[in-house]
Amino acid sequence: MEWEIVMGLEVHTELSTKTKIFCNCSTQFGGEPNTHVCEICSGMPGTLPLLNKNVVEYAVRTGIATNCAITQYNKFDRKNYFYPDLPKAYQISQLYLPICRNGYIEIKGDDGETKKIRIHEIHMEEDAGKLIHDEWEDCTLVDYNRCGVPLLEIVSEPDFRSADEVLQYLEKLRAILQYIGVSDCKMQEGSLRADINLSVRKKGEEKFGVRTEMKNMNSFKAIGRAIEYEAQRQIELLEDGGTVVQETRRWDDSKGISTAMRSKEDAQDYKYFPEPDLPPIEISDEYIEGVKNNLPELPEEKKQRYMTELGLPEYDTNIITGSVYFVRLFERTVEVTGSPKDSANWIMGDLMKLLNDSQTLPENMAFDFDSLGKIINLVNSGKINRGTGKKVLEKVFSENVDPEKYIKDNNLAAVTDTGAIKSVIEQVIAENEKSVNEYKGGKTQAFQYLIGQSMRALRGKAPAQEVQRILKELLG
Repeated sequence: MEWEIVMGLEVHTELSTKTKIFCNCSTQFGGEPNTHVCEICSGMPGTLPLLNKNVVEYAVRTGIATNCAITQYNKFDRKNYFYPDLPKAYQISQLYLPICRNGYIEIKGDDGETKKIRIHEIHMEEDAGKLIHDEWEDCTLVDYNRCGVPLLEIVSEPDFRSADEVLQYLEKLRAILQYIGVSDCKMQEGSLRADINLSVRKKGEEKFGVRTEMKNMNSFKAIGRAIEYEAQRQIELLEDGGTVVQETRRWDDSKGISTAMRSKEDAQDYKYFPEPDLPPIEISDEYIEGVKNNLPELPEEKKQRYMTELGLPEYDTNIITGSVYFVRLFERTVEVTGSPKDSANWIMGDLMKLLNDSQTLPENMAFDFDSLGKIINLVNSGKINRGTGKKVLEKVFSENVDPEKYIKDNNLAAVTDTGAIKSVIEQVIAENEKSVNEYKGGKTQAFQYLIGQSMRALRGKAPAQEVQRILKELLG
């Protein structure tokens, strides 16, 4: 029997505003627990929220960038539930009139054709706090710093049919959010989280199966694994004659399994009602047009420009435009070098290796973005060779050194004086008489050995072609 997976996503992204959605508390990540809290975001009686206008702008930006219609008359609602990290016992959100509706993001479907993933809505809301489970003390602590941090919830239609489609969508959505400057999307800090609503049905059926929800997934790798596991769990349950229960499940990435948390709530369980302390928001045509005109170049536009104007292959463009941090580095490197292809090659090769080996994310690159261009120019001008350039890049990547100063301080500049190169090679010939005789006797491998000895004696600082030329000349 063939089964089909049906999924929809609810993606929460924390916005990069300096202050919270309804008060002036800082949104900065990593503060001491309960230091970014005031009477408003902690829900003290008698306090009133005041909407941060930047949140509205960021929501409109996101809606335009994801092909949504902007709801020009929208309002807030209260979502009532009790949980220890929600001190007000309600969350201000948007249920009835969300700010954005009916958008889409295009991906490549499992059949290889372009597929539109429909966005049902995007709404503004406030984040809850964070529970910290202390296993040593056998207690749970609450940090309210995150309470009131502005969120956008981006709700898709149930258009996904595989883990690959989900990951494509998330990668594209993350790139869009970063490009338009509304969120840093640092999943390790909780800035981008996805809830996966998943059900299975027999191939060809129209009716949806019973869905489960896996909440607050913040790793692409974990999301892929969770989808595969949960789909297989539901299929095996149904094939054994069981039934799927609508519930929220917790994904345990270390064990590779999902476990039941609680029965899945519906909207009526939250007893939504209009937020009485905030007036409706009215957005004019002029405002929307102004936001649209100030949007930066989006990923797909940039990709096309890189291929048509800069001559980059599609594979290179896909990698570079997949992260706004790669884009910033690439464009600055092209400004310094004037060479898009060299810039792309160094990023795709040497830099990607350093990132992978050190398990560093692109957003955590901590070196001066001028440095890569300087290294490429030094290599292309012959002042250092390619091998030295790679070593200098490693030092730049790990310690943010100035390339030119590091080369000077460590005597790494290329040897270009032909007389000096010749003198060293003559010494190598004198010290390797056996290999010289083998070469003259017809053993070509001996010549490669002599090149290696010469490069070692020159500490890799002489151009390899020049070393080969002089060595041949001296050996006759």
